[in-house]
Amino acid sequence: MNSKPKTYRSNGKLLLTAEYAVLDEAKALAIPTKYGQSLLVKANDSNIINWKSYNELGAIWFECHISFNEIATTDLNSPALNDVKERLLQILKATQSLNSEFLVSNQGYDITTHQDFNRLWGLGTSSTLINNIANWANVDAYQLLKKTFGGSGYDIACAQNNTSITFQLQADQNPLVTSVNFQPLFKDHLYFIYLNQKQNSREGILAYKSLGKIDSKITSKIDAITEEMITCTSLPEFENLIEAHEKIVSNLIEQDPIKTRLFSDFKGAVKSLGAWGGDFVLVASNTNPAAYFNAKGFDTVIRYVDMVLV
Repeated sequence: MNSKPKTYRSNGKLLLTAEYAVLDEAKALAIPTKYGQSLLVKANDSNIINWKSYNELGAIWFECHISFNEIATTDLNSPALNDVKERLLQILKATQSLNSEFLVSNQGYDITTHQDFNRLWGLGTSSTLINNIANWANVDAYQLLKKTFGGSGYDIACAQNNTSITFQLQADQNPLVTSVNFQPLFKDHLYFIYLNQKQNSREGILAYKSLGKIDSKITSKIDAITEEMITCTSLPEFENLIEAHEKIVSNLIEQDPIKTRLFSDFKGAVKSLGAWGGDFVLVASNTNPAAYFNAKGFDTVIRYVDMVLV
């Protein structure tokens, strides 16, 4: 039997700028969260993988047994799956395609995952799992993401970094990831509000791609906003940058900004994060906005300092 148990942990993520446009090489500002997910791998005496996933309340939300034959006969090219076990089998199969020595000895394992956030929040249930498995198997997490869920990979960069980052795709290479010192002087006036619905990023990406409205002028504008947000020193300036960014993306995807749709009477700025229409929004406000959002039925209000890793 193999050595002692090993634990891997990855950070959750939030994309502050360049949603959608990040797919077309715009420079994005992204932040790892204090919330994340761990993967504990312990060898056992069977030839079975026993898998248990625990949620933030310490309750099992998914468990299964996996045989090595099931992995071997999994089709990587079958259509997108909703079944958790089938998704997991595809991830393990894809990992094997990147490391031919991974899970071939029929050595059994007891595997447990623990996430400390509600998986409906969109903070990276999938990306933290992908990064943890990539670390376990010693494969490139960006390549594993490409073979499984797809997307830009900014979430993998957040999983791997403990500071705020800029993230930019490069043709035929791994993305350019740079640590940045994003410490807004006004961070006590920034909040994250959960919109009570999980957003399907893949659907949002398909809709964005189908419109095909991005060009280099737009990417340059988003790049500039990203850089200005990092160095911004005042709340009013930051709010102006949020509004300018929302206007650009609104035109790109032909949707009204979230503030226009839901919070038009709010005194402050509201910015969608990631695919529009769900998950979290970033709110900049002179005063604590919890009462305003609670009254509208949005009970999850998290201060910036309680969400962001650094």
